[in-house]
Amino acid sequence: MNLVKLSSKGQMVLPKEVRKAMGIGPGTVLKVTRKGQKLFLEPVAASMIDRLYGKFKGEDFLKDLEAEHYQEIRRESRS
Repeated sequence: MNLVKLSSKGQMVLPKEVRKAMGIGPGTVLKVTRKGQKLFLEPVAASMIDRLYGKFKGEDFLKDLEAEHYQEIRRESRS
């Protein structure tokens, strides 16, 4: 079992052995899913990222997605 600690900015460092075993490197996009009180991290396939960038090319998709994510967190924390 590995323990990680969040920084004041909500960042964490995945242990090297986990990154290596999962093939996670700099720039890897991770999908975060919450089920009850558990969080799951899943690497997103590069082909899916390429499709998303192509689909939303010319739009500020990532900023919109991030804003939507923070709004969802705020809604969940109020419940």
